[in-house]
Amino acid sequence: MILHDSFDINEKGRLTVAGYDAVELAGRFGTPAFIIDEGKIRSVCREYRSAFSEFFGGGSRPVYAGKALCFTGLYRVMREEGMAADCVSSGEIATALKAGFPMENVFFHGNNKTDDDIRYAIASGVGYFVADGEEELYAVDREAKAAGVKQKILLRITPGIDPHTHKKIITGNVDSKFGSAIATGRAAEVTALALSLDNIELSGFHCHIGSQIFEPDPFCDAASIMMRFIAEMKKAHGYTASILNLGGGFGVRYTEDDPEISYRDNIKTIAEVIKDSAKRYMIDQPDVLMEPGRSIVAAAGATLYTVGSVKEIPGFRNYVSIDGGMTDNPRYTLYGSKYTVVNASRASLPADFEITLAGRCCESGDLIAEGVRIAKPERGDIVAVLVTGAYNYSMASNYNRVPRPPVIMIGEDGPRVAVRRETREDITALDE
Repeated sequence: MILHDSFDINEKGRLTVAGYDAVELAGRFGTPAFIIDEGKIRSVCREYRSAFSEFFGGGSRPVYAGKALCFTGLYRVMREEGMAADCVSSGEIATALKAGFPMENVFFHGNNKTDDDIRYAIASGVGYFVADGEEELYAVDREAKAAGVKQKILLRITPGIDPHTHKKIITGNVDSKFGSAIATGRAAEVTALALSLDNIELSGFHCHIGSQIFEPDPFCDAASIMMRFIAEMKKAHGYTASILNLGGGFGVRYTEDDPEISYRDNIKTIAEVIKDSAKRYMIDQPDVLMEPGRSIVAAAGATLYTVGSVKEIPGFRNYVSIDGGMTDNPRYTLYGSKYTVVNASRASLPADFEITLAGRCCESGDLIAEGVRIAKPERGDIVAVLVTGAYNYSMASNYNRVPRPPVIMIGEDGPRVAVRRETREDITALDE
């Protein structure tokens, strides 16, 4: 096993993904290609659902955050595994609809939903809006009235937590584009507004503190603050929130330096804080939701590339150029995200050749990894970047007019194309 149980080395000395030879997968489906282990995704979904049932009970449940990885076949998996869904755009809602996902179990996020987004979501039967602020409340109230419905919402609240993660993925501090802060009094004001509107049903509160967080302490702090806020709103308005959504953010191992964590144990710890808070503040325990995205899909994914060149610059570095790059994985460029890289063709050989893995785009910053060690490759070798199930396909672009790779799902019946490879014709299809 390499990092996660989706990755191993076979008797030919090659990397395997979900038990399948990565070199053979590359030969069959071409490169670049996203390879996704469906069984791994289902296993993590079941771990979350079991933990929620055991430690929270009632109507508490995990809500898959589709921004991490979104395509029709994945929403079918989420439907079959009994997950709810967090959608952040009308495009994600359309994907869920196409998959036959139960729309009453969809939570519609976003800090700037357009009127068209709101109308589309209401017409699609979305169960809950996660409303960001005053303007959205008025817009949802207006569109719900026009549609003749009373729309359920959660209010997004910023609890003022710094989870000590990368600054670009912190979302729960006071200075944030998301939500209404408790510390400034704005959260209380927006709550009063939501309770006053005729076409809105305030079901509870939502918060999200950030991403790639390994320890449970920041979530416990957020839970405690949010439970206190729920108690304050009950005292102020006689209103009891039935739902508390703590967002997502559990971390995933990308390299051997990252810690191993148990999502079940973290959920148990958070549940203890919520139960204690309910007793302390003398309020009913709300149904608890969390929104795992990365932690559901990241470890299930690998991206396969073909090596085009190996450029050795004595005294400087060794560049290994591949047929993908920032167009299918912008995370290193954006965040400096670290990855485990494997020469899939020679996975059993010593990883003693230090490289910079370089993409094909006309950008000096088009890199996937720097200072990583792999078995020395040759042109035509297959290189795999592991743990790319989250924020790779979903963030892929057509920069330099490069077609996006396919998504290959490996399920019980073997590998299948879940999203086809884009073609040159696709690149120009929208041009007039």
